[in-house]
Amino acid sequence: MARRLYWLSDDEWSRIEPLLPKGRRGARRVDDQRVISGIVHMLRSGARWRDCPTEYGPYTTVYNRFNRWSRQGVWLGLFEALTGHSGVWGTVAIDATHVKAHRSAAGAKGGPSQAVGASRGGRTTKLHALTDLAGRPRVLLLSPGNVNDVSMAAALIAAAGPFDRLLADRGYDANAVRALIDARGAQAVIPSTTSRRAPIPHDRAAYRARNLVERLWCRLKDFRRVATRYDKLARNFLSGAIIAATVTYWCN
Repeated sequence: MARRLYWLSDDEWSRIEPLLPKGRRGARRVDDQRVISGIVHMLRSGARWRDCPTEYGPYTTVYNRFNRWSRQGVWLGLFEALTGHSGVWGTVAIDATHVKAHRSAAGAKGGPSQAVGASRGGRTTKLHALTDLAGRPRVLLLSPGNVNDVSMAAALIAAAGPFDRLLADRGYDANAVRALIDARGAQAVIPSTTSRRAPIPHDRAAYRARNLVERLWCRLKDFRRVATRYDKLARNFLSGAIIAATVTYWCN
């Protein structure tokens, strides 16, 4: 197989390989590096799984590995191992982005539990993130696209490790969110909405760093299967976003 088809350098692969499942029952797995490169290629290109280049092996092998490890939580475990999930993160930021759901994403059992919502903009999913001060994703969650950003703030904060300051736009200006941050002994850097009669001051200099989370969406949406949702299952779409985040931010 041509070296250029691999999406991960030898150094990057050396960080991932020790974290992959070992000693499991069943037939011996084919070349992990080749199959995972095929998965990354498909996420990047946005093509149908059956159109996976033959250099990566049978498309069924590539898809089945992606789907099975999604169901088993392997991709999430890999992400958390590389991010140092329980470490102290200092300043963090939260934000969300809409993702258009393709018609092929419809029809899965579970309805709203598959994180697809209908609104005036059509059928969408919303991807929520909590990042560190370097803009690297530490937590990624999904919700239907018609869910308000602020409604997922508690889940993001609950999934986070220790932090001392949280940056967010005014869409997260809610007393309940501020109370959650305060309960952690952290500082909220959130501009007040115009509806507040007495605006709450915030650190304007610190708030400028919030643009890092905006850059996160630009980089993750370079992967076409993240920019548009084709997966019927919420866990598979989230796994695709986690793999994209891992490859982009945590392997190098």
